[in-house]
This record gives sequence, C-alpha cells and structure tokens, in this order.
Amino acid sequence: DYWQSSMENVAFVAPDGPEATKDGGFQWVGKHPPGDLHLYDDAVAVAPQVHDFINAELTREGLDASRLSLVGFSQGAVMALHLGLRRTVTPAAVLGYSGGLVGMDKLKDEIVSKPPVMLVHGEQDQLAPLYGMMASVKALTEAGVACQGLPIPGLGHAVDANALIFGARFLLSAFAYREKHGG
Repeated sequence: DYWQSSMENVAFVAPDGPEATKDGGFQWVGKHPPGDLHLYDDAVAVAPQVHDFINAELTREGLDASRLSLVGFSQGAVMALHLGLRRTVTPAAVLGYSGGLVGMDKLKDEIVSKPPVMLVHGEQDQLAPLYGMMASVKALTEAGVACQGLPIPGLGHAVDANALIFGARFLLSAFAYREKHGG
C-alpha cells in the first residue's frame, strides 16, 4: 500500500517462485547456506523462465524494458540482482531486501548491464547475515555498478517501514534519472 500511494503510474507485479516448499510457500532457489555455490546454479537454472515472465509482463503493460525495476526480498533479492545484471536492456534500478549477489566470482564475465542498485539489510538478520550484503556491495562496486548498501539497525530478516521508505526514495530517484537522461 505504501508504494502504491507514493508511486503513481507504476505497475507492481509480485510473482511467486516456481518451486513449492513444504511449509506451503514458494522459493526461487533451493535452501542452501549463504555463499553456497548451489545458490548460483539454482539462479542460473530458473533465470530463463523469469526473464520470459518479465518480458511477457512488460509487453502486457506496454512498457519499454528500460522502465523496469526489479525488487526482491531474500531469494527474490538474489534473483533481482542475478537477472538485473544480465538483461540486455539495462533496468532502471534493482532493489534488494535481505539478499545478495550469488556467483560473485563469475560477475565480471557475465555482467551485461549496470543498473543502479540498492541493497537494504537488517543488521540483526540471522537467516542471511549482513556480511553478505557488504560483500555484494563490494563486488558490485568493483564491477562498475553504482551500488549502495543500507544496513537497518535492529532489523532481522524482514522489511520494515524505514526500509520501505528508503526503497521508495531510491526507486523514485532512479525513475526520475531515467526520465531525465533517457535510456
């Protein structure tokens, strides 16, 4: 609700991951420990399906691919980063909550686009520790991606009102920049 009221003329689509979990949810990648190489392999495996979904949504909404922003939480953040850096048309922005970059050692050989990136992460996150965000920011910056990391004090593996506000400001800024400078 917060984002819909602060961002007019924005289409929000929130797909579930393709794999059902035992607890009734869905996942994008298998449940592996942070830094596990299987996270990257799983992201690579599901990426074509998600690219197709994104392209179909862009067509359905009548939007140019340059107007796309990818936002994700946890595994969704992993996928937003993985996909956003490999799309042929650079997205307007990538925003990740409580997730990070997988396959950092492969990034320089696979990066296709360099959208602005913001990673927001709870300092008390026990599921996806903060060091993953810090390592992601470092790897992205070294790859020439304009990236900022925002640790939120006292926050665990969640998105709170502050995280939503900072994320909305980042997205609005990215859209305004894209509008002014084209692309």
